[in-house]
Amino acid sequence: MSTTQTPVEGVGTGAPETNGRRPVRTRRRRGPLILVVVLSLVAAATVAYVVFDPFGSRRTDTTIDSGSGTALAQVTKGSLSARSAESGTLGFAGTYTLLNKVAGTYTKLPAVGDVIKSGKALYKVDGEPVLLLKGAWVPVYRKLEWGDEGADVRQLNQALVDLGYASSAKLDRTSNEFGYQTYKALRKLQDAIGQDKTGELDLGQVIFVPVDRIRVTEVSGKVGGAATSGQQMLTASSTNRQVSVALRATRQSNVKVGDQVVITLPSNKTTPGKVASVGTVATKDDDGNITVPVLITPLKPKDTGNLDKAPVQVAIVSETVKNVLTVPVNALLALAGGGYAVEVVDAAGAHRLVAVKTGLFDDDAGRVEVSGTGLVQGQNVVVPAS
Repeated sequence: MSTTQTPVEGVGTGAPETNGRRPVRTRRRRGPLILVVVLSLVAAATVAYVVFDPFGSRRTDTTIDSGSGTALAQVTKGSLSARSAESGTLGFAGTYTLLNKVAGTYTKLPAVGDVIKSGKALYKVDGEPVLLLKGAWVPVYRKLEWGDEGADVRQLNQALVDLGYASSAKLDRTSNEFGYQTYKALRKLQDAIGQDKTGELDLGQVIFVPVDRIRVTEVSGKVGGAATSGQQMLTASSTNRQVSVALRATRQSNVKVGDQVVITLPSNKTTPGKVASVGTVATKDDDGNITVPVLITPLKPKDTGNLDKAPVQVAIVSETVKNVLTVPVNALLALAGGGYAVEVVDAAGAHRLVAVKTGLFDDDAGRVEVSGTGLVQGQNVVVPAS
């Protein structure tokens, strides 16, 4: 097809012809979306010089048959984001291994998938319930009773207040001391779950976890089987939804905590999220890639359903600009002297090159932020035909 180009100042046009050929210019896109289009200006190209200024100045209109199909796209104005597409796994946050500390026989155990709240019985040994409480995961290592002090007592006081068995006015939830109010609140809790109301906790009667509730993922013990002290009896996660991504270590610097994310679910529906953590320890995967773990929190967890270990696609938005001019990345022309230009087509069909400065690239959308003298929203620019 034929196009008409008007060289403009500062774009690097006007180089002399050599053996009937003009210098080659290329279209390039950056990153995985960048394409190279070579326009060879052959000797058969027709050059027409039109005098339009009676005082001696003139404009040169060049008609070129590039031999390549082209199309038009528009300069648009709006927001643009830099994002990277990654594969991820949707599941539940946290992994907790729970150890039994009571000798006897398992008489009741939870099932995989059960959700157990803080303040409820987790399982039973010899018919006696073992209590689940939220705490800062200070391991249970002793019997707790009136007069004791320590971090394990503090997490017990916090749990008793949080569950409503004592008011913060009567029991300081940050206290390290096991006093009368702890004793009184503990008796109420023991009565609620069916333990003997002793006001003290024997070793093994309680297991602390750092979340409000757990979701059982594996049960090691068996009903009727022997329960021994120190035995792993189950593993669990939290009920909080989470997406994990094994990010190539070379991209670590492009992702930071708080970056916005778009999660594409197996149903092809999308839901927003944000980066919760970016790992600093790299590992090598089965394909030999060096990766770091990135954890993402869905902002609308109900949208993610109940799937566990489900494959999802994640678009991580590392930067966003607003109210900027953008063009398709494949509209960029790499200039021989460096930099880029776009080929603008006016309402009369005349073509001219406009030097542009590039900003943010959105590889996912295939657009790039540009600025340049005379470039405005709504203009047509030349792109390769699809």
